[in-house]
Amino acid sequence: MSRHLIAPLLTISLALSLSACQSPDDEAEAAKKPAAAAVVLTAPTSADDKLWKPYLQSVIGQNMAGVTDRVYPYYLPADSTKVDADGRSSFDRQSENVTAVISRTVLPGNMLAFGSPDSAKMADMMLSAFSGAKPDALKGSQVLFIGKAEDSARVKGPVEASGAKYIFVEAK
Repeated sequence: MSRHLIAPLLTISLALSLSACQSPDDEAEAAKKPAAAAVVLTAPTSADDKLWKPYLQSVIGQNMAGVTDRVYPYYLPADSTKVDADGRSSFDRQSENVTAVISRTVLPGNMLAFGSPDSAKMADMMLSAFSGAKPDALKGSQVLFIGKAEDSARVKGPVEASGAKYIFVEAK
């Protein structure tokens, strides 16, 4: 037998022998233990993109229940209205993108996630994009908004009117 095959075979046999040592009582005990509590996340106090993006990714990760397909994250930097050399802002580009996605509908099992250091501006974009949504355009999908409570109150109705399940996480 080749030396290249001996090491993997020994590893596999060791793993199998160790897994055989676990008794049914151990498995039952493991099933009784409560799931690890979700880590409480704190929003960055600055508008630094390098801090906000990982924070938003972590919040999205904690709210994946029911997502069976993809997550489409949408982020606006704090200075999203700053006009670039081409005469458009990141707000304009992102708003156009989200509006197009919603007008084409979103398949069940997907999640659209929205977050920004500028919660009010993100809510403005969401209101604009969802205002033209057909009823049930997002049926079976989820929309996660990470922002301020007063902005959540503004976007909840239009999002739910599109048929999506609305999830809000307060950025605090």
